[in-house]
Amino acid sequence: MENEKQLYLTALNPLLIKPERGLPNAVAVIGAGTIGPDIGYYLKSAMPGITLFLVDIDELPLQKAEKRLAAYAQKAVNRKKMGPKKAAAVLNNIIYTQDYSDIKGCELVIEAATENIPLKQKIFENVENIVSPDTIITSNTSSIPSDRLFSRMQHPERTTVTHFFAPAWRSLPVEIIQWDQASQATVDYLFWFFASTGKAPIITGNAICFVLDRIFDNWCNESAGLLGQATASQIDKVAEAFVFAGPFFVLNMANGNPIIVETNTLQMEEGTHYQPAAILNSVDRWTTHRPGSKVDIPDDLSQKIRDRLLGILFSQSFDIIDRGIGTPADLNFGCQVALGFKKGPLDIMRDLGEKEVSRIMARFEKDRPGFPQAKAPLAAYQQFYRYVLTDDIDGVRVITLRRPQAMNALNDEITGEILDVMQADENNPAIKGFIITGYGTQAFSAGADIGKFPEMLGDTAASVQYAKDCAKVQIHMDRMEKPVVAALNGLAMGGGFEVAIRCHSMVAVKKATLQFPEIGLGILPGLGGCVVPYRKWPAGAALFHDMIMLGKPITAREAADIGMINQLVENPAELIPAAVAEIDRIRGDIPRIMEQAVDIPEFTAPDPPMSGRQVLSREAITITAETVKKGAAAASLHDALEIGYAGFGRIACTDAAKEGIGAFLQKRRPEFTK
Repeated sequence: MENEKQLYLTALNPLLIKPERGLPNAVAVIGAGTIGPDIGYYLKSAMPGITLFLVDIDELPLQKAEKRLAAYAQKAVNRKKMGPKKAAAVLNNIIYTQDYSDIKGCELVIEAATENIPLKQKIFENVENIVSPDTIITSNTSSIPSDRLFSRMQHPERTTVTHFFAPAWRSLPVEIIQWDQASQATVDYLFWFFASTGKAPIITGNAICFVLDRIFDNWCNESAGLLGQATASQIDKVAEAFVFAGPFFVLNMANGNPIIVETNTLQMEEGTHYQPAAILNSVDRWTTHRPGSKVDIPDDLSQKIRDRLLGILFSQSFDIIDRGIGTPADLNFGCQVALGFKKGPLDIMRDLGEKEVSRIMARFEKDRPGFPQAKAPLAAYQQFYRYVLTDDIDGVRVITLRRPQAMNALNDEITGEILDVMQADENNPAIKGFIITGYGTQAFSAGADIGKFPEMLGDTAASVQYAKDCAKVQIHMDRMEKPVVAALNGLAMGGGFEVAIRCHSMVAVKKATLQFPEIGLGILPGLGGCVVPYRKWPAGAALFHDMIMLGKPITAREAADIGMINQLVENPAELIPAAVAEIDRIRGDIPRIMEQAVDIPEFTAPDPPMSGRQVLSREAITITAETVKKGAAAASLHDALEIGYAGFGRIACTDAAKEGIGAFLQKRRPEFTK
């Protein structure tokens, strides 16, 4: 849809942007109340060496903020999420101050004060008179458009809204608002900056409540409007079909009633149908249940609540897309990672089908006249990639796997989208090749979702077919005439690593780690992982034995030493240019996987067989070793892959696989008995 081109003027993957400046040395956060300290903790956790100024006009919030940040760091140490040395660095160089003049040297200032336009404008006036003309100034507001905050400033081109979500130190999304007086350099820098420091930023239009608060606030307000017909607990229970916690449970956690009143009052500029429910002004806390508890609801009431909740959700989704406030992909993504939806609203529509969505929207229009309806055929709202971003650089199509909440783990839909992108342009003369990379700086892909595999345990034929179905992208890449390069921006594991090794070449950041961890689940890498490494890089056979049979991870340097990785780079900024250069190098002479049999050394399992501190299954190791040996001896790549699929089917019928997969689903360490 066109709103993607209107919002993302430079790139969809923020790390493809080359900013005009680097990471800041000094940052200020204005406001030490609710969210300001959390923003500060995120900044210091991501960049421990910076100086952070936390500013407030009152001393008490600053004192509380200092204690809160110390508690966060100690909790991280206790949970072994952070080492004591880093925790000390995080807490060092934080200046808690009431004096605005202290922030004079800051390169970035984030305002996080009360949602009050005159107050915010006064803060910005003070800040602008203190900092340098090129300091970037942003506001953390959930609802106020940028022009109402910044248009009177001397340098509005260096300003915009950056909307965080609670808890700001952990929640991935940050909305960056594209507005007409902000320079593209400012938007680009913030887009790059947040991604570089571990966030998943999205760019939205300059509309009241932007994208995600428009969803959340109306979801809550519509729920409050149903209270004359149902209890808060009943409404929460129906909502739990779509979210992890119902609206009233969340409002209790966030003390959010005043916020809903404030934001929906603001939205009344678009129509009186947005009027906040009167009850929100008279209740402090709602009587509801813990998510997952049993609540009795008559079927007809449950259906009515469900229709109203889905009606407002779909209405706002249509409006966001039709008005170009946000992209379909960002809407889906943001609702899941910021608002706790189990599926994005467009996924819910797809699952229900056009007939049911039309019924819901017809009823909603009757019950709640004035709210937006779809302006395009319902099928038009499904025409987008949910999990991959596509950018073009120097005639190369860059495919970015965007699922950072799961470290870019693959599922059937992601691999289908990768395949679709390649098939759409493999005969396009303007595209000379493809790059596959992961979103962010942590992971290329941390593996693949288990998906439907648990249902197939014990069924050899079904498991073999499952492996073949999951390998469609790999098989297609084997046959492609245009080069495909994997750009490993971090961890590459399991199914993600199986995609990487089937690309025609790999480049990587030096910190990248490669691993086949399947043996720890009592299974084997069945999409070619037991076969392809030995045929592409025979010098690494002994190393591959340890990787596949014992789950040993290797570094990018070790992989480069045996020829797996063709270029190592220092940082993400160098990664995609290196991949483009690799495309140019192998064009017309694509390396192919060896067709003939390959000699490999024997594998002897240690006693006991271990992967880190995990004792492995000898049964699983034996089947894996036999699969590797038979695959290496096969006369053709096709036959070798078939042996790999068969090995996967065989191991799926073992006690080891049953225990390993069961333990994974139960989030415990497996205990293999043989």
